[in-house]
Amino acid sequence: MCTDVHEQADNTADSLPCDRLLTLGFSPCPNDTFIFHALVHGLAAESGLDLAPPVLADVETLNEWAMQGRLDVTKLSFHALGHVLDQYVLLNSGAALGRGCGPLLIAAKEHDRSRYRDLRIAIPGRFTTAAMLLRMFEPGCRPLVTMRFDEIMPAIAAGEVDAGVIIHESRFTYREKGFVVLRDLGTWWEENSGCPLPLGGIAARRSLGNELIAGIENGIRESVRRGFENRRLSEEYIFSHAQEIDAQVVRSHIDLYVNDFSVEMGREGRQAVETFLARGRQAGILPVSAAAPFFEKLR
Repeated sequence: MCTDVHEQADNTADSLPCDRLLTLGFSPCPNDTFIFHALVHGLAAESGLDLAPPVLADVETLNEWAMQGRLDVTKLSFHALGHVLDQYVLLNSGAALGRGCGPLLIAAKEHDRSRYRDLRIAIPGRFTTAAMLLRMFEPGCRPLVTMRFDEIMPAIAAGEVDAGVIIHESRFTYREKGFVVLRDLGTWWEENSGCPLPLGGIAARRSLGNELIAGIENGIRESVRRGFENRRLSEEYIFSHAQEIDAQVVRSHIDLYVNDFSVEMGREGRQAVETFLARGRQAGILPVSAAAPFFEKLR
């Protein structure tokens, strides 16, 4: 599990005064701390960014803050991105996007597929990609129970819910706790869309302007590359924020969620994001928006 570090983030104005530091938020999960280690420790020198100390919080907290426009640069779920495109633009680096890495719908026992819509299913936040995938997979499922991601497996075990959608390190520990997979929602997405699954990305406030946003994107790209070049350099930082102390679980987490798409989404990654947003709008989950989602389309 990932520690939820709630540090207060002040509301930010639409413009960035020259004497104000750039506010940045990401989750304490190993993939994010791996991606941002070099940037926040001044090892991604080419960025030249003046950063405030980063705010680390659970991804659903970051999603909610994005709705409020509280941070200049933030990690957020692609589900949440679809609600904030008027304020934020998606960067091409830093994303969690790939194949075989999707949320899992699990339970303590097998359930008949025809009964899924009647199950009490826990979701790890209203605006998470996991919640949107479940709603697209089973549009009629009710009721959904929102809780923090690390509370879902205990809630299933205690009989408080019938099933739950798990994310993060839970993918690596659910079997040893005796749970069964009802549906791999990532596999379902890949089979139905033909695209890799967009989980979460890094967004910047549009009002920061092209030059500053370009510096942010370059800094994150360099930070990811430096992480790949020397994995041991970031280990102390990663483990200081991850509750899961099993080194193999932490490394497997990073290997699953940080990949070439994290360096640069590229054409395939952008197509996956566009497909995800379009299908969310078709399903009535996301609002229609005329705003271009990707940063380079603003140039």
